[in-house]
Amino acid sequence: MYRYASSVLFLASVFAFQLSHGTEVTVKDKDNNICLYANLMVNFSVSYDVADNKSASAMFELPADVKTEGSACDNTSSTLKLDFGEGHSWSVNFTINGKKYQADTITFSYNLSDATVFPKSVVNDTETVIVKAPQITDVSVGTCYSCKSKDTIETESVNQTLWNVLIQAFVMNNSTSKNITSCAADVPTTPVPPTTHPTTAPVTNSSTAAPVTNSSTAPPPTPTPTLPTPTTGKYNVKPDENSTACLMANFGLRISVKSVEMNFEPNGTTVSGSCGVNSSQLVLTSNAMTIILTFTNDTKKFRLHALNVTGKTSSGVVFSEVNTNLSLWEAAVGSSYMCNKEQNYTITDQLTLYTFELQVQPFGVKKGLFSTAEDCQADAENFIVPIAVGVALLVLILIVLLAYFIGRKRNMASSYETL
Repeated sequence: MYRYASSVLFLASVFAFQLSHGTEVTVKDKDNNICLYANLMVNFSVSYDVADNKSASAMFELPADVKTEGSACDNTSSTLKLDFGEGHSWSVNFTINGKKYQADTITFSYNLSDATVFPKSVVNDTETVIVKAPQITDVSVGTCYSCKSKDTIETESVNQTLWNVLIQAFVMNNSTSKNITSCAADVPTTPVPPTTHPTTAPVTNSSTAAPVTNSSTAPPPTPTPTLPTPTTGKYNVKPDENSTACLMANFGLRISVKSVEMNFEPNGTTVSGSCGVNSSQLVLTSNAMTIILTFTNDTKKFRLHALNVTGKTSSGVVFSEVNTNLSLWEAAVGSSYMCNKEQNYTITDQLTLYTFELQVQPFGVKKGLFSTAEDCQADAENFIVPIAVGVALLVLILIVLLAYFIGRKRNMASSYETL
């Protein structure tokens, strides 16, 4: 029996680490019975063409405010289609195989004429990417599929990252199930202890027992090599080739993602971005990763508002981490922010950012030069000790001078009394 989507419920939920909004959707059939339920989070990173044969990157998330007119479900298949923004859509289709169901493909369409998401795009078409759905297989009918872990789907120009996923593609009896089928990434693995083989001491006629060697003793762990201090890169964004910089940033970067530390290498890095009145963006693309830094201002102060880091570790592990609710590197508009001392910032539960010799100015750059810098607290603390020593020396000098004048006054008084 064919069913169609007739109503939708949207609720925003807060994710503890990402501080981002999820999308919750309930699809009902013509009899007003629930036939599909989904609560999930999706981030998109899209590379698109801009002027002068250059490319830019757009980073955005699936919003809570979506439409589901294209969603449908019957006894053997169902489709969740979410339309959002100015002509964008994301959909996934499911099929039943016996007593199990699975997700087959994901289709993502994005409208490059949407200047809010894709500023300065030279293409106005709607592009579509179709990929095989990850992990969502062998889900028992009558249960919800759950996956809190992140899963990134990479194509040539689009990265899609799914996490905090809870889906029941075939809802029975008008009620979502409390039974969960978890993805493999969420299931903890129990390490298998090594098999030990006791060593039997050789038999001798001597009354002295032979030493017993424990052959199961593990070799000492290999120390993790210490990374050198990252090279400081100088990154400028210009409105065009004939203009001076509108955004300037100097820093050395190191990231720790999924317990793997990597230095960001400025040599060979492609720099792009955009400058706006209240929002500016710096995009750094190296061989190993892409980093998107988004700055905002409230006309008085600017700050780093969002950070998106995608790439692969040296062992080939794909990662995609994003936080769109930051408030870092804050300084007055018209000045720059500086922090020479090494700093570390927890961006997500999987990503930590380390900065070295940092100076950044995303707004109000004049003549291609940094404006007066506002120092970070760590740099300011470097001056506390010399200032304290100077104050202590000044107090000591004042005490000595005071003691000298008091002593001299007493000597002069004693001389008068003698006369």
